[in-house]
Amino acid sequence: MPNLLTIKEASDWATNYLNKNVTTSNISYLIQYGRIKKIANNGSTHVDKNDLINYYEQSYNGRREIEWKSQLGDDLNWTLSFDHLKEADTTKHVHRLHPYKGKFIPQLVEYFIDDHKDNFKKQAYFKKGDIILDPFCGSGTTLIQSNELGINAIGIDISAFNGLISNVKVHKHDLEDIQRELNQITITLKQFLADRKTIEFENLLLNKLNQFNNKYFPVPDYKYKVKRGEINQDEYGTEKEQKFLPTYWKLIKEYKINLQQEKTDTFLDKWYFQPIRDEIEFVFNEVQKIKNINTKKVISVIFSRTIRSCRATTHADLATLKNPISATYYCAKHGKVCKPLFSILKWWESYSKDTVKRLYYFDKLRTNTHQRCITGDSRTIDIFQELEKRTPAFGKLARKQKIKGIFSSPPYVGLIDYHEQHAYAYDLFGFERKDELEIGPLFKGKGKEARASYAQGISDVLNNCKKFLVKDYDIFLVANDRNNLYPAIAEKAGMQIVNQYKRPVLNRTEKDKGAYSEIIFHLKSK
Repeated sequence: MPNLLTIKEASDWATNYLNKNVTTSNISYLIQYGRIKKIANNGSTHVDKNDLINYYEQSYNGRREIEWKSQLGDDLNWTLSFDHLKEADTTKHVHRLHPYKGKFIPQLVEYFIDDHKDNFKKQAYFKKGDIILDPFCGSGTTLIQSNELGINAIGIDISAFNGLISNVKVHKHDLEDIQRELNQITITLKQFLADRKTIEFENLLLNKLNQFNNKYFPVPDYKYKVKRGEINQDEYGTEKEQKFLPTYWKLIKEYKINLQQEKTDTFLDKWYFQPIRDEIEFVFNEVQKIKNINTKKVISVIFSRTIRSCRATTHADLATLKNPISATYYCAKHGKVCKPLFSILKWWESYSKDTVKRLYYFDKLRTNTHQRCITGDSRTIDIFQELEKRTPAFGKLARKQKIKGIFSSPPYVGLIDYHEQHAYAYDLFGFERKDELEIGPLFKGKGKEARASYAQGISDVLNNCKKFLVKDYDIFLVANDRNNLYPAIAEKAGMQIVNQYKRPVLNRTEKDKGAYSEIIFHLKSK
């Protein structure tokens, strides 16, 4: 017999059952995405407690920990899974100013560099006022957390765009000036669109899609049936995708929407419809008029985040592009027919609001410490000299005090092309690309030669960076060392691995939920 609970009752019950906070929004999410069944009772929404028990038994209460340890080994440190955190915790404040593949969560940095109550550290490796180095700075996670904790930090990255993202996150900005400039650009963009029919077309298309999806993909019943195998998603989705296409093409013709650009030479040419390309060009020119250089950098990051979301691709392929699309399509991620984008306005307004909110939030947490990302090659860069050029006071402090240690996540062998993931930004802003200087990029593969080149590259970085460290340094490197390269890397760098922590990596992507781990290597001088 069903044991029916309201959303609030289900939230309270699950919180007690799991011994962790489960909100009403969490329960609603499970209903919306078909994890549990929605039951209408006296005009209100209920769920069956047995449904919840079955779901949580498969997902929580230690079951996942047991299963993952059986696959990955009993040395898996589940404390470092941070499985009690919600996405809002792991993407807090400025950490989510811009998408970036391959970054670690801020709590991992905090765990190792903060002097706090933990289970295994017998000493605090870093303290307030120290200087930490991240020679593979990426999107600046180590720099941001260092600021929160009152620790100075230096980042280095070969990618100019990564340097822009990192420095925007940690810099103290004139938030009122940013808001004024954003308001002005939004007004001018709306005026620009007023003379076009793009928004009218997109609203009409969306209206017809909503009617179609409500009929053929009712929420949450459709996803619930898919989850239980009552509907073959591939066959049903393809059939309905084809059914809607005549409506789509009729609207395209009626509104004379130009989908193709005249050329496909660049990333911007290939991955954007002409209406969006026109808007990108318009907003770019508006951004160039901004006089305050720091405000311009913040708004450039918002603009970059916006155009990334407006590429002509499916929702499922947004992180890893496959082929451009030109029509509506069945989206397995959302369980309905979705459309490509024809205007940047919605995302521009959304990301503008979100960015200002996150900057305000971080401003309340920041400490009066130094953080700076330098664009350069960590294998050869003179850290103190380059830092003094950009931030003299910090450079002077670093030269006097030296760097206490490193916390970084080096690239993995053959996994990501770091410049290519932001190709749209390089095209738009004209940054110099230095793909050939990346260590372990995807385009070099994972073969024997690529692994040897990677090991040499990482050890070269460590050998160069240790010249700027104190004698009794501590280095923490986060890596998935499936090729067992790091013992040799440490040897080449004149270091020793004194400890290592194997952590489970949860919630990587929707497509890959398999058991996966990475290792945090603790290195010291021999």
